[in-house]
Parts: sequence; structure tokens; C-alpha cells
Amino acid sequence: MTTELRRLRNYIDGEFRDAADGRTIEVVNPATGQAYATSPLSGQEDVDAAMVAAAAAFPAWRDTTPAERQKVLLKIADAFEERAEELIAAESENTGKPIELTRTEEVPPMVDQIRFFAGAARLLEGRSAGEYMEGMTSIVRREPVGVCAQVAPWNYPMMMAVWKFAPALAAGNTVVLKPSDTTPASTVLIAEIIGAIVPKGVFNVICGDRDTGRAMVEHKTPAMASITGSVRAGMQVAESASKDVKRVHLELGGKAPVVVFEDADIAKAVEDIAVAGYFNAGQDCTAATRVLVHESIHDDFVTALAKAASDTKTGQPDDADVLFGPLNNANQLKQVSGFIDRLPAHAKVEAGGHRVGEQGYFYAPTVVSGLKQDDEIIQNEVFGPVITVQSFTDEAQALEYANGVEYALASSVWTKDHARAMRMSKNLDFGCVWINTHIPLVAEMPHGGFKKSGYGKDLSAYGFEDYTRIKHVMTSIEG
Repeated sequence: MTTELRRLRNYIDGEFRDAADGRTIEVVNPATGQAYATSPLSGQEDVDAAMVAAAAAFPAWRDTTPAERQKVLLKIADAFEERAEELIAAESENTGKPIELTRTEEVPPMVDQIRFFAGAARLLEGRSAGEYMEGMTSIVRREPVGVCAQVAPWNYPMMMAVWKFAPALAAGNTVVLKPSDTTPASTVLIAEIIGAIVPKGVFNVICGDRDTGRAMVEHKTPAMASITGSVRAGMQVAESASKDVKRVHLELGGKAPVVVFEDADIAKAVEDIAVAGYFNAGQDCTAATRVLVHESIHDDFVTALAKAASDTKTGQPDDADVLFGPLNNANQLKQVSGFIDRLPAHAKVEAGGHRVGEQGYFYAPTVVSGLKQDDEIIQNEVFGPVITVQSFTDEAQALEYANGVEYALASSVWTKDHARAMRMSKNLDFGCVWINTHIPLVAEMPHGGFKKSGYGKDLSAYGFEDYTRIKHVMTSIEG
């Protein structure tokens, strides 16, 4: 018996379309390993059409008042709430995520973030006017940059789409958004929701693969390229965008250090770190997957963390007891398994370290100890439910190990010593430092990294400003 696959389509200039040349990709549900839909494999003609639509819509959208844009974004937020169950179902099919956790941990923040940027739309202002040269008044204008080419990842398809389109639209830009080739379903649904609210051409979605994304970034029309993805992808985007000197916004990989000092509450630290390390199957650039523990509590900590891993459950999306679902695709399962298969002899797998079941791409919550700073699994992003544990002797060594990777997105410190926490937060070379917690995000605060984790900020007024340009206007006041 053959099951008919659902047909997903691009959304360009206010209408749904197949790829111009008719090419498609099968979309697989990672919880089953079976295809459930086809998605357009968009080519140059599709990219051209989306860019033409976005460029044509830009002048009118740019000239709407901030209050008008605010109303539109608030309508989008309301529509997301009203159609939340549809979004949850699409996202779970996209990713295999637990339905209940998607309902409680993703949809409410997404709606809140859209509403935040709705408010930010009315704060698009320059500095006050002034006379800095005799007889001349200067003002500073903040303006939208233009058409934005945006590429979202597969780990949080819905939420990362929000992080991209919400500030862009709030600032008065138009958008061409591409979801990952493995997770287009929820983004196509988002296009249906937003398309019923915004003028045609303001928001466009094209599906496809890396070549589609490359064509978007290399296109002459966009003034800005924004991507959330791997370091390799970010480097390629930066190189492609440089040919036209496009503005680039990059949120790339992470290898978050979790520094646990001897005075930390071990039970609380273990509980919170296990959740922050295994949530979303560890497929999170900020995941708490690289733990550094003071030597005096190392053994007790590892024992407790291994127990927490063994007690953590992965499984099908409709199982309310699971913390996380499958890895996103077969290649990701192969990558995570490869890190464990290649572990050096001095490493010890304390828990997990294996695939779960034969259907879908599930992997057991894993703890690995006995590692050295230059080991592959310490230096490179695993992007799976794998937590590594290293031992350190003092604060200086903890900082050396923590900062001793090429990523610099997020970190956390666990201690009751306030002065130590402040020293660590000052010296940790990461875009975010949590103290006695790990992974909470709020719309008002910026999210973004340093080094190979990219540049630019998501969320907050800083993220909003990234989608604007600054213009100086000077006028003579002497008649």
C-alpha cells in the first residue's frame, strides 16, 4: 500500500507555487524515517521571482508607519495563537519533537517574541536633532535595509523563522525566507498564516536545498543575508555576500562550557544541566553539552549525571513522558554516532552511547567522561544528546578550558560565590553567560556569539537594530 505524500509549495508574491521546473524533494518524518511530503526544489527562476516580489513590495511596506506595522505583527501573533495546534502538528512532523513540549516550550515564546518586535516597531528612531556645526542641524534616521534573504535551520524551524521575519518586518523590510530542506512544513504553514495578513510580496517562502540558499545569498536584490546554521554554511554565506558587500547576520554553531565549581548545589546542577543538555536531543547551539567540573566533586557529579541520563526518556512525539525526540535526519544520526565510535581510549561512556530502536533516528542520552581538551568531541560541535565531562583544578584552568574552543555562543557558571561568578562572567569569551542556570532566553535580551559562532544579535532591541541602516541628514538653518 502506497501512502500519497502531501505536496508543500513555495509562497511567492501572495500565492502558493510549485518550483518553476517542477523538481521536488521528499520530506522525511525523523520519528518514523518515512517520507510524508514533497517540497519544491527551488531553482534560480524561483529565487528570481521571490526577489522581484519582495523588491516590488518594499517601498510601500517601508513607508507604512510604525504603528501600522505594529498592528500587523500583533495580528500575526494572534493568528499564531489561534492556529497553534496546526503549527505544533506541522513542527512535530517536521522534527519528531514531543507534541506537549512543543506546545508549552516553543509556541508561547514565539508568540511573545512576535509581540515584542511589534512593540519595537514603534521605537525605530534616531538620536535627537542638534547643531554640531554653526548654521547646520543634523538628524539621524534609522531606515529598513531593504529585501532580506533569510535561511532558517532544522533544529527549531518555527522559532528561528520568527527570530528572522519578526524584526525584519517590524523594521520595514521585506523577506524571502528559506527553511531547511528537511523541515519545510511548518514554515509553509507560517506563510499561509502571514500571507493572509500582510500585503503580497512582503513575506515570501521558497523551499529547497543548499544551492537554493546559495542562489538567494548571491542574488543582486537582497541588501542583507541572515542565516542560522553551521559554521561552514556561515562562512560560505559571508563569502558569497561579500561579492556585493551585502550586510550579513550569522548565528552559527556553539560548544557551550558549563563550569561547575565545588560549592555548587550538585543535585540542582545535575538536574538542570541534564535538561539543558538533552532538550531537543541536544540539537541546540546553546545546549549544555560540555561540562567542566572541579576535581573535588568530579566523580560524584559524573555518577549523578549518568543516573540522570539513564532516567531521561526519548521516544515518539505523542509520548508525554519523553524529554526529547529523534535526531533530525539520517546524516545527523550518523554524525552523532561517529563521535562516539571515534572516542579515544582514555574516554569512558558513562551512559548511553547508542542508537535507540530501528525506526526513526533516536539516540540515547549519553555521558562521556575522561576527556582531554584537544579531543575531537571537546573541540567540535556534536549537536546531539551527548554531554561530555572534564575535570579542572582551579578557576584559571576552568577558564582556559572553557575558552579553549573556536565557538563562543553561550556558557554557564555554577557557584554560590558571587565574586567568582562575576569574574567568570567577565572573562568567559561567550555572547551569553548564565549563572546557576542554563538556556533560558527572553525576547528583551540579545542572543548571539563571538568567534566562529558568528556575529549579529537575535532578539532584543539589538537584534531589531541589525535590520536597520543609519542615515545622517544635515540641513542649513540660515535660510
